Amino acid sequence: MKADEKSLFILFFEEIGGHLIFLKDTLKWTFRPPFDYKNILMQMVEIGYKSLPVTGITLFFTGMVMALQIGKAMDKLMSGSSIFIGSAVSISMLRELCPVLTALLLAGRVGSAIAAEIGTMRVTEQIDALVTLRANPVQYLSVPRFLACFIMTPALTIVTDIVGILGGAFVAFFVLGITIDKYFENIFNYLSLMDFLSGIMKSFFFGMEIAIISSYQGFKTSGGAEGVGKSAIKAVVKSSMIILVSDYFFTYLLQFIE
Repeated sequence: MKADEKSLFILFFEEIGGHLIFLKDTLKWTFRPPFDYKNILMQMVEIGYKSLPVTGITLFFTGMVMALQIGKAMDKLMSGSSIFIGSAVSISMLRELCPVLTALLLAGRVGSAIAAEIGTMRVTEQIDALVTLRANPVQYLSVPRFLACFIMTPALTIVTDIVGILGGAFVAFFVLGITIDKYFENIFNYLSLMDFLSGIMKSFFFGMEIAIISSYQGFKTSGGAEGVGKSAIKAVVKSSMIILVSDYFFTYLLQFIE
């Protein structure tokens, strides 16, 4: 193994180790007083409520696209089979598209903001000031964002589940000629509770990943304004990659509890 390859190999595992240690510290301080409820609620509004427009609009049109594509394909294979479009759209949206796309949108909108905000505090020495004031930076900065992401990512996923299914119903009625009652009857006949819960369970982990990776990148920022920009980019890229990679393993593991 060449020296450069060895250094990259070591850096890769050092990066993983750094994130895991940061996760441990965040979890440790999550259950220690004082609890900053006001800051947590502010972060929940910023991460959840203010992300509703972008996630809602995106998943509504994703549901429309899914219904249009699947409905046309089903009719080509067998005329009239698009009557089953309700279950096809809802299962794909609830199990995969809504939790994954919602998390990816949050990684872009929220992850970059978290990394930039904490990174700015790092380069302007505000985090050092917190230490001087005997306030733990992880508890003050990471914990509220961690809890907000952990709570609001599943909450947004539930909203996008509903919105995505309604988008499919819109296309089913106006394009495919399927009545609304038939659309939802098909959903209730074939949709199971596990279809809904699997996506929600994934979203809890996706929220944790976004918060930990973005906060970690913020704390590791150096190099002034340029470093803040790089940290924001790294937060988005790493969060998006780990969401897609972990989605496969979560999907695989969930097969054993169905």
